[in-house]
Amino acid sequence: MTQITQVSLKPPYLVFIGDVSEPNYAKTAFGLIQWCSDLVAGQIRFIHNKLDLGVSDMTIQQAVDAGVKSIIIGVAPVGGSVCQKWIDVLVEAAEAGLDIVSGLHGKLESHPELVVAAGKSGSSLINVREPSNNLPIATAVKRKGKRLLMVGTDCAVGKKYTALSISRAMEEACLSATFRATGQTGIMIAGSGVPIDAVVADFIAGAAEVISPDNNDNHWDIIEGQGSLFNPSYSGVSMGLLHGSQPDAIVICHDPTRDFIGNCPSIPVPNIKECIALTLACGKIVNSEIKCIGVSVNTSSLDNHQREEYLRQLSEQTNLPCFDPLLEGCSSIVEQLRGN
Repeated sequence: MTQITQVSLKPPYLVFIGDVSEPNYAKTAFGLIQWCSDLVAGQIRFIHNKLDLGVSDMTIQQAVDAGVKSIIIGVAPVGGSVCQKWIDVLVEAAEAGLDIVSGLHGKLESHPELVVAAGKSGSSLINVREPSNNLPIATAVKRKGKRLLMVGTDCAVGKKYTALSISRAMEEACLSATFRATGQTGIMIAGSGVPIDAVVADFIAGAAEVISPDNNDNHWDIIEGQGSLFNPSYSGVSMGLLHGSQPDAIVICHDPTRDFIGNCPSIPVPNIKECIALTLACGKIVNSEIKCIGVSVNTSSLDNHQREEYLRQLSEQTNLPCFDPLLEGCSSIVEQLRGN
């Protein structure tokens, strides 16, 4: 039987951000603070790094004295490697008995000094971005239950936050729903999932089928999206996830302040209607009934007046509910899912 990635992390956590100062590359750190704040004891960062998660700065010894059990690498720079400049801190943590948790592509065991330190103290090296080695090829056979997939106009526009917000709102409304994690941070939060961008290309759609198996007719799987069909660097992952998810519905996720694709500055960010049209066209290959039910907008960089006006205009343009899930909740989406 094909297995999804299961993780069991020991709280409380110390979140490592090191020298990474760009918030987009610290999504794991911010995600843990947002959704597991009660499990986070503090942060550890290099002395000149101004990126701040809003929690206490700690040394390794202070973390140990505070009862911390795990240090989580909360950053993911381009390429996904464990940087050599981080190793001294991670070795110190391992020698102190803290588990080292990584969501990066590079394996912790590739650093011999970490292996030695963990072996002496008995701490664990935990690689979250490690998919099962027996994932199937997709079949596109229709599965029971219902599926909502988050898709984006680009990477890092709020797909995970939107999926988690909708899942929580569904639970509060006593509706049957499960958050399905497809990335390292989501897996850390949920405790299980598939790191879809670490799957061999031929098996991405099959992995997406595994994430969201047969379920009750009234159950919704709320699937965390990855990448974007419009981002040339990661569009292959996004397409595989779309086809394997066979979503009945999608929510578009968008950052209104971004004009160009984050890592491809010659490529403009698509408008919402373009994103909806392409996603539905591609999604209909596996589910002819797919529809878009809303637009989730990260309005954190807009003031209240700008936010309200932007959402109002976007709703008029798309004839869809447009919302910021962290500021306004997801009631408009929940009501649509309740009626389907």
